[in-house]
Amino acid sequence: MKQLKTAFSVLFLLVLGGFSFIWIQREMEFREELKQRPMPSGLHPIIEEKRDELVRLASAAGIDIIITDGFRSRDEQDRLHAQGRSAPGNVVTQVQGGGSYHNYGLAIDFALRDGNGGVVWDIERDVNRNGESDWFEVAAIGKELGFSWGGDWRRFKDYPHLEMTFGLSIKELQEGYRPEDVMD
Repeated sequence: MKQLKTAFSVLFLLVLGGFSFIWIQREMEFREELKQRPMPSGLHPIIEEKRDELVRLASAAGIDIIITDGFRSRDEQDRLHAQGRSAPGNVVTQVQGGGSYHNYGLAIDFALRDGNGGVVWDIERDVNRNGESDWFEVAAIGKELGFSWGGDWRRFKDYPHLEMTFGLSIKELQEGYRPEDVMD
């Protein structure tokens, strides 16, 4: 009887080991496929839809906004990162190419417009005269649409920034995961 239990245990471990080997091999193949995925080349369709809705809802609240940025390539991100460091200009981003949700088509930036079509970066402006900052009203609309707002960040306040991560970290996006992987 003892030999039968031992034989069964060995057989069980062999089968379990075989399944583990197959699972590990498939996981490695999947991760390799992820690494081969091309970077996105534009805004994610859901972000495009929510961007347009943000502009429409802000307008309905009496606030004219402009989307100043959306998808950024790695090269564009690197150029922006160089600003205020190795290139002239003010620092406008904290991360290099591949480190921003903009690089994956999951972020937009906005600003207010003045009556002449110019861009206004005044976060205290209240053109619709309701006693609230237009900037913060737009951020609240964005959050209602499912965006996270850079103005809520603790370390670096990025008031123009709205992003939708779909639960994916930058590391996961760098590894090749995409929102479709978590939405299915």
